[in-house]
Amino acid sequence: MKDEKHLGMTIDPETHYKLRYIAKYEGRSGNGQVLYFIREGIREFEAEHGKIPYPPQET
Repeated sequence: MKDEKHLGMTIDPETHYKLRYIAKYEGRSGNGQVLYFIREGIREFEAEHGKIPYPPQET
């Protein structure tokens, strides 16, 4: 967990409420739901555009 990155963000109250609502429905924390949405977005992007290499290649 030492290498994890912190991401702070500001969202409006309605979006925050709806995020927490979905998270509760899905049995996740708010943070877990955000990570789920991010990972789904990455999967969709890579399915369309190809795998994003990690770690980045040194040039």
